[in-house]
Amino acid sequence: MSKSIGTLFIISAPSGAGKTSLVNALIEKTKDICVSVSHTTRSQRPGEQDGVNYHFVSVEQFQQMLNQSAFLESANVFGNYYGTSQQWVEQKLANGIDVILEIDWQGAQQVRELLPDAMSIFILPPSKAALQDRLEKRGQDNEGVINKRMAAAVDEMTHHVEYDYLVVNDDFDQALQQLQAIVIASRQQLTKQQMRHQQLLTELLS
Repeated sequence: MSKSIGTLFIISAPSGAGKTSLVNALIEKTKDICVSVSHTTRSQRPGEQDGVNYHFVSVEQFQQMLNQSAFLESANVFGNYYGTSQQWVEQKLANGIDVILEIDWQGAQQVRELLPDAMSIFILPPSKAALQDRLEKRGQDNEGVINKRMAAAVDEMTHHVEYDYLVVNDDFDQALQQLQAIVIASRQQLTKQQMRHQQLLTELLS
């Protein structure tokens, strides 16, 4: 059995839609898939680990990487920089590991230009009220930041039409099943199966 090239999944959602919780659950239940750890200049939040949640770097370090074209995509979100290491992603994919990028629509556009085979998924909240409630319950941001995030969410959600799949996170378990179904289906694509089962196909068709 030959090893197949991994699939790059782009997953976007407005802040508070439950994207990170869904992705974490997907990783736990699915083999050979991982989340890309982005570089960021934002402050480390309580409970976050450097190199696990993000690679926390200074603005100077980030700019240096940017100048070296080290990022697959990068963005300025609420005054902080975020970027995805191109070398790291390509290495994982070459080893047959699926990679998830949790990025916004702007980052998604950048990635599609470089890697057009990437599959993209947009996650929507069931309502604006549910979105605001989730942001408030996180307890991470003050009222001013939450208002900014709500305004940004509407703009973000208008870009759902640019994605391959749409998942509404109303019922968590159902949304998780839908994400799993997308990953499983992608792995059965003809070209991937041909790479995995070269020997079998040769035997069957001889």
